[in-house]
Amino acid sequence: MDGEFCVVCGRTGLPLVDGVCAGCFLDSHVLVRGHGQPDVVVCPTCGARKVGNHWERSGANPSLLTSEDLNPLLEVDPEVGIRRVRWTEVSRDAVQRSYQGEAEIRFRGQERTVPVELSVKLRAYTCPECARKAGRFYTAIIQVRGPSERLRGPPKLLRERLEAAFEGMLPNTKAEWRKALSWREELPEGFDYYVTDTLAARAIARFAKDRLGASLKESATLWGRRNGEDVYRVTFRLRLPDPGGASGRRSGGPSSE
Repeated sequence: MDGEFCVVCGRTGLPLVDGVCAGCFLDSHVLVRGHGQPDVVVCPTCGARKVGNHWERSGANPSLLTSEDLNPLLEVDPEVGIRRVRWTEVSRDAVQRSYQGEAEIRFRGQERTVPVELSVKLRAYTCPECARKAGRFYTAIIQVRGPSERLRGPPKLLRERLEAAFEGMLPNTKAEWRKALSWREELPEGFDYYVTDTLAARAIARFAKDRLGASLKESATLWGRRNGEDVYRVTFRLRLPDPGGASGRRSGGPSSE
């Protein structure tokens, strides 16, 4: 009502809650704050962050914390909307980081930039994917070979051609498939790629078959038992008909993102 006024500033014609306008309420209350000293768990190898029970953002910088890491750690009043926060790192040591931020917020129709401080503990833990790779864990092998069992020409030249064709194709596959590639071994007749996920290995092998015009053979061998069930390792053998010129034969396929 027109007769109502803010008991702090005396202005009228403003929305009031408990007799106080939004501007005066902002002046006297902290609605965005960093509380305690939360942990940020980072994989030092691939940069993935642990969020709940899951690991996310593989490939991020393991030593650089951004708004994606810091903003979820803030305590925010339910009536406040945060547009963005600009963070500045003010101190660091091996396990602790301190930040000062400027948060652009909206509260009861009022927009304002408010300061916020946050200290976090940076904890380094190897994610399961990197732990498996470090332990040479794999569930499948992609064997990249030439068109014949018999070597034709110098092995070094054959490997160079196979590498150019297969590695040139990989960026066109899905990132989630490539993430499962662990390590490779160089052989006189080509390369063996060890993969931590059989479904990803199968997807890469089938994509390569189509893209490079290769032949594909799949076989499985019993590796052991886990939880009472047989566990198999699967081998995908790709034979490239022309490793010197097949890489650009076909186009299309899934995006790399």
